[in-house]
Amino acid sequence: MIPNITRGSRMAGLMVYLVSTDADKTKNAHTEPHLVAGDAAIMAWYDDGVLDHEDAAAIAKHLDQPRKAYGVEVKVKDFAWDAAKKERVHVGYKDASVWHCSLSLRAEEGALTDQQWGDIAYDFVDSMGFTAASGKAQCRWSAINHGTSENGNHHIHIAVSLVREDGTKASTHGDYKRAQQTCRELEVKYGLEQLSTVHATRGYGYAEKATAVRDEREMHRASLARKVRACASASTTEGQFVRRARQAGMLVRPRYAKNTTDVIVGYSVAERPKRGERPIWFGGGTLATDLRLGALRQEWMDSPQAATEAAAEWNAAARNKPTVSRTRPENATPPAQAWVDYTRNATALANQLRTIPRDDHATWAKAARDVSGAFAAWSYRLEPTPGPLAATAAELSRTAQLRNPRQHSKPVALPSIAGTAMLFMAASSKNKTAAQTALMVQLINTAFAVYEMHAQSGRTREAQRIRAVVENQLAPFTATMPKPWPVGAGEQSASEAVVPPRAVDIARQGMAPIRAGSVVPTNPAPATPTKTHQTSQRVAGQGFDR
Repeated sequence: MIPNITRGSRMAGLMVYLVSTDADKTKNAHTEPHLVAGDAAIMAWYDDGVLDHEDAAAIAKHLDQPRKAYGVEVKVKDFAWDAAKKERVHVGYKDASVWHCSLSLRAEEGALTDQQWGDIAYDFVDSMGFTAASGKAQCRWSAINHGTSENGNHHIHIAVSLVREDGTKASTHGDYKRAQQTCRELEVKYGLEQLSTVHATRGYGYAEKATAVRDEREMHRASLARKVRACASASTTEGQFVRRARQAGMLVRPRYAKNTTDVIVGYSVAERPKRGERPIWFGGGTLATDLRLGALRQEWMDSPQAATEAAAEWNAAARNKPTVSRTRPENATPPAQAWVDYTRNATALANQLRTIPRDDHATWAKAARDVSGAFAAWSYRLEPTPGPLAATAAELSRTAQLRNPRQHSKPVALPSIAGTAMLFMAASSKNKTAAQTALMVQLINTAFAVYEMHAQSGRTREAQRIRAVVENQLAPFTATMPKPWPVGAGEQSASEAVVPPRAVDIARQGMAPIRAGSVVPTNPAPATPTKTHQTSQRVAGQGFDR
C-alpha cells in the first residue's frame, strides 16, 4: 500500500476535487466517490451514497470549522524558483492547514471492500496521531473511496484538518516516514501485499506507459536504465562511462556544481530522438536509485587524472563534440583468458554469498548490481528488442536499489564480476559462444542466491519475481546457447575449458524449492576451472530442478 502526502490551504477545493465524477469533465475525475470513514459527526450525517458538490461543500465546512472558530493559522515555509540564482529560495510562509493523503494498492492487488478500506482508514489516522487515540483532542477528517485510477490502482483519499477540536495544532513532524511505517504494519494486519522496507524502485506513470504502447516500443526510462547500467558496469573510469554511453546511442549531458564547468555533480541521459522531435531527458537518479552519479563513482577508479579526463568527456558530450580520448581502451578486445578469469570470479562470488547475512543489505545490493549489470550488457549486445536478458537485468536491479542507502554499512569485499559486463560489451560478434554458456551458469547461480535471500527474509514478492523471470524467460533462452566443449577436447580454447558439458541442460531446470537454513546451493563449484566439470552439475542441480 502506497501513501502519498500533500499539504494545502483550501479544504473546499480539495473536497470538490475528491467528489468530482466523469460527468464533471474534469481531469482525474472518478466514478461514484463515497465516504468509507471519517470522524463521528461525518459518519452520522452521511451514508455510502455518491457524493456531489453540495455534499463536498458541507463536509469541507465541517472539517474547517475548528480552524475558523479559533482563528488558527498553520504555516509552512514557502519556496520559489530564483531564475537569476538558478535555485529555490525561501520567500516566506504559506497556509497549510489541510493534510491530504492517498492510500493506493498496486494494480495487481485488485480492490478492497468499503468495510476493509474503512478499517484501514481508521487505523491509519489513529497511527498518524490525528484522533483521540493520541491522547489529544481529535482532528476532523474524512476518507473517500475513489475507486480505481487510470493506472488500475484501487485507492482512497484521506483529508484532515490540522487544527484540533480544541484549537491546538496537530504535529506533522516526520509524517512521511510515519506513513510508510504505518502502511507496512497495515499490510501485515490486513493481509495485503507487503512492500519492501529495504528496496525501492522507480515506478512508471500512466503517460509513460501509454506513449510506449502507442509507439510500440519500450518505455524510454526502462531502455535508458538498462543502457546506463550496462555502460556503467562495463567501465572502470568515469571517462569510459561517458564514452560508452555515447557509443550506445544516448545523448548525455552533465550537471555542474554552481558557477563551475569542471565539477560535475550529476547527469542526464536521453534517447536520440527522431527527426523533428525533442529528446526526453532523465536524471540518473530518476532511472534508478543506484544509477545516481555519486553511487556510480563508488565503483570506478578515482585519481586527479581520471577526474580531469572525465570532466573533458562530459564537456564534449554537453557540446555534442567528439570524444576527447583517442586511445579508447574500452574498445580493446579482451583476451580469451578473461572469460576463464571472470567465470572463476562468478563461481567464487556465488560461493562467498553463502557467508553473507541476509540483513547485510548493502552487500546483497552490491552483488545484485554487478550481476544485473552483466545481464544488461549482454542484453545490449544480443537483444535488438528487450528479451529475457533485459528482463533478468531489470529484476535483479530491484535488489540493487536500497530505499535508504546511508542507513546501511558499506558492503564487504566480494569477488569482482564487474568485468563480465565489459566482456559482453566488447564481444566482437553477436553470436553466442560456449564461453558465454559457462559464464551464464555462474551468473544464474548468483541470481539464485539473491532469490533465496529474499525468500528466506520473508520478501515473497521479490523472490517470486526473480523465480518467474528465470523460469519463464531465461530458461527458454538457455536452450539457444551453444553446446559447450567437454574438458579435454582436442580443439577447445582457453575460454571453453571452464564450461561444464551439460551447462545448458542444467541452467534450464528452473528454481528449486527453498531449503531451510540455506542461502545458496550447499555444494558450490570451486573457484578453479579444472574442477568445474566435476562439480558444476551438482551446483546447478541443487539450485535448479530437473
